[in-house]
Order: sequence, then C-alpha cells, then structure tokens
Amino acid sequence: MSGNSAEPGGTVDVVLVKAGRTKIRYPAELLHDDGNRIAVRAPWAGDTPRDFGFVRFEQGDVFTEFYWRDRWYAVKEVRAADGTLKGWYCDVTRPATLTGTRLVVEDLDLDLWRSADGGDVRRLDEDEFAESGLAERDPEAAAAAVAALDTLEALAREPDFADLSALPS
Repeated sequence: MSGNSAEPGGTVDVVLVKAGRTKIRYPAELLHDDGNRIAVRAPWAGDTPRDFGFVRFEQGDVFTEFYWRDRWYAVKEVRAADGTLKGWYCDVTRPATLTGTRLVVEDLDLDLWRSADGGDVRRLDEDEFAESGLAERDPEAAAAAVAALDTLEALAREPDFADLSALPS
C-alpha cells in the first residue's frame, strides 16, 4: 500500500473531476489498496434515479468501484439493493490519485456498459468525447483514452470480465 493511502475500512472522498471542475464528490468505504489498484464501496450518489434505457441507477444501489494508478479507466460493479448484479459501468479516466483520504479521478467522457450476463456491451458518450476538444488540447491523453475504451470493450466481451473487479481474499 502506498504511504499516502487511507487505511482499508476507513472512508475516502471520491472526487470525480471533469473539464477542470468537480462533477461529483461522495464518501466511500475503502476496501483495498495494493499500491496500484484501489477498491471502494459506496451507495448510489445521485439525488434522483438515472435511467439510461439499458440500466437504471437508483437509491439503494451499491457501487463497488475499482481504480488504478496506472490505467486509464475505472470499473464500477453495480448491484441493486437486494444484491442482484446489474452490471458494470466503466469510466475512461486519467489514472487515479489517492492523497490522504481524497481519491481524485479525472473523467474523460468515454464510458462503457457491460450487463450482468455480458450480453450487452456498449460504448457510451463518444460524441461528448469528440466535442470535449481533448484531442486538440492533449492529443496524447486523447489517444490514451481511446485505447482505454478499446481495451475495456475487449475485456468486457470476455466471459471472465468479473475477475477484473474481484477483490483478493
């Protein structure tokens, strides 16, 4: 575990930054930090349900979120209040940073959804990414983001995708 890390069982503030501004901030329980991969668990942080058409996030849903210090994405396992797996929502991000109890992740607009049964894998928000201007401002980051989305899609089509978010015993 990194010397700058909170202790498992404690609380961290997850701060999602987009275009230089805080998009959302919420407390989460730190489950694991091996110095590279960070796992946290938090209830749905939205004030109201969000219906995407293919999945609905609502009060009572629990997100077990996995961030990496060396990968350009985050994977969030989503379960309903009764424990039923809904699927995985994946964000393309810059690598995460954890300083003290503050976990900061920069959202790069690209997302991916994988349903619980693996039958629905879909790329999301490619239009937002194109409109963001990242390719012009930071071509290297834009290329890393696109490569991360391609990697996520390939991983999501594998039957052992859930292993990506498995916690060590």
